[in-house]
Amino acid sequence: MRKLLLSLWVSAAAVGCAADIKTVHFQSEDHHTRLVGYLFEPTGRGPHAAIVLLHGRAGPYSSLAKGVYTAATLSKRHKEWGTFWAERGYYALLVDSFGPRGYPAGFPAGSYADRPAEVSEQTVRPLDAYAALAYLRAQRDVIADRIGVQGWSNGGMTVLATMSDQAPGKPASGFRAALAEYPGCGMDAVKGEYHSYAPILLLIAADDDEVSPKRCEQFAKRAVEAGSPLESHVYPGAAHNYDDPGAKKQAVPANRQATEDTFRRAGAFFARQLE
Repeated sequence: MRKLLLSLWVSAAAVGCAADIKTVHFQSEDHHTRLVGYLFEPTGRGPHAAIVLLHGRAGPYSSLAKGVYTAATLSKRHKEWGTFWAERGYYALLVDSFGPRGYPAGFPAGSYADRPAEVSEQTVRPLDAYAALAYLRAQRDVIADRIGVQGWSNGGMTVLATMSDQAPGKPASGFRAALAEYPGCGMDAVKGEYHSYAPILLLIAADDDEVSPKRCEQFAKRAVEAGSPLESHVYPGAAHNYDDPGAKKQAVPANRQATEDTFRRAGAFFARQLE
């Protein structure tokens, strides 16, 4: 598995130039924000299933972007995951929710209470997710009813809000399945009786220092009891952003093991749900 993961990181780095990632634009379902997306395209004959990717609080770009926000400066993690899905026959569309609203560099840790309402993961970003869904469905080589969504941290929170049967902007037919990695689970959108309209895989970092893993475990239990098709897994010793491919994060054995297992679980989950 480690050899496979190393191979993935090498291939992700190799496709990290703008020429290999298609930049696209489409209107958010908020009806006034023109979003930018980065499309990773599979090879081979289609049609193909697809996955929408939702970034976390730091946005989709590398911390070394130095004011240049393009496909060339996407973070290693987003390039890595986009490549992972494209190599497995999926279209992967990474949506930049922050840049078009004036926050391309994202937000620092601990800033949640001070973030502007126009980037809310509960009321705004689900509208971006559904706009990305509509964009993919309009592509002739995409299977319209085989589209999933994946998000990290704040993007994972967006996933949970988006997959609720009470989600803002939800079309008659939404996403087929969803993956949420280390989200915060204390927001209003998931309080009380929560019901997901499609399967969710929720991955929790037990040593998360940004969000409460216990709260996510409690949320998962409550959602399942309410009838949601939700599966959760806790990674002992893993930290927030455990699948960041940087050397510092991956030097921690628990993070590395969680990353390897996440690729395995995610691949199997979407293969099963989007087949």
